[in-house]
Amino acid sequence: MLSKLQNEPAVAGVGTTRYGKLPGHDIYELAQWALREALDDCGLTHADLDGLIVNRIPSYSHFADQCGMNPQYVLATPGHGRFSGICIQTAALLVSSGAVNTVALVYANDGGSAGITYGGDASQFGGAAGAYGGADSHWVPYGMTSPGAFHALMMQRHMHLHGTTASQLAEVAMTFRHHASLNPAAVKRDPFTLEQYLESRFICDPLRLLDYCLINDGAVAMIITNGSRARDLRKPPVYIRGVGQASQFTGGGFPPDDFWARPMRQVAQEVHSMAGTTVNDMDGLMIYDNFTPTVLFSLEGFGFCPTGESGRWVSEGHLRLGGRFPANTSGGHLSESYLQGWGLNAEAVRQLRGECDARQIAGADFIQYMAASPVVTSIIYGKDPK
Repeated sequence: MLSKLQNEPAVAGVGTTRYGKLPGHDIYELAQWALREALDDCGLTHADLDGLIVNRIPSYSHFADQCGMNPQYVLATPGHGRFSGICIQTAALLVSSGAVNTVALVYANDGGSAGITYGGDASQFGGAAGAYGGADSHWVPYGMTSPGAFHALMMQRHMHLHGTTASQLAEVAMTFRHHASLNPAAVKRDPFTLEQYLESRFICDPLRLLDYCLINDGAVAMIITNGSRARDLRKPPVYIRGVGQASQFTGGGFPPDDFWARPMRQVAQEVHSMAGTTVNDMDGLMIYDNFTPTVLFSLEGFGFCPTGESGRWVSEGHLRLGGRFPANTSGGHLSESYLQGWGLNAEAVRQLRGECDARQIAGADFIQYMAASPVVTSIIYGKDPK
């Protein structure tokens, strides 16, 4: 792993569509919409881009043709949510090496209108087979046909080992819904109480409806370039100070006994070393929240609280606005929209620019994105270059 990134890779622009059910827009129209917004955000045009990375978009060539682009570098990636962090890391390394000057990253999701369920054999993007490398051949006969089922099994183990409670899971869901209530773009904005959480129906015990992410339409685009160029553009640059990635595909199958703690510890060490930061320097967190348990696993694996104590720790209010580490201030996947990590990264950029109004983290200098999965990723964003 590089000791540090060269050329000060920075996010110069971000763009997002509306979220929700948008049946009047196909996936390419959503992608074009987000990219136009990102280009307008930084004052660039399609002609200024020499790199293109697309995620979940069926044909990168068709999309580039629609945009009138002939990029020097192009990459298309699978639709699994872990690829948001992978794509951003790739773009940062490309800019750091000088291979690409300005790269557009574009993600689009029409899952709400298309009726994607992220479960069973028919799911292209999130089912057991696609997301977990063929695990369904052993597990599907026993009902393990969706990511939610796997995470429910892991949560049962965490509860057994550490005494984690449903009320502690509720704290995650309630906190993120409160943040979403301050975000005009969020799909779900009505706060709920602990009693309402406990009354919501089980999907896969111990996970209830409010422990699950949303399924909606929407798109996100980011423009990443070098610091010297970014400083001449329309908005203040947000610097990518550190990136890290590690995987856990072998050694006991899935779900993992340690909730991905080993690769998370590795990534935490690498990303902070590259960024020149520690956990205590972080002013806010963007945690991949496909399900509430993932948040708890991430907090332990990335070193924000001791192993087994995440439930108690979140119940102390540390993830709330005004707490020590405000998290998922947009509402995240649970309440803003399920954008497979991309919306959380856009929120990190907007927080460091000071653009988040009622949900703004005061005086934020560093925000960390983290995702726990068979491929763990993390990105540390900073207001200033190193």
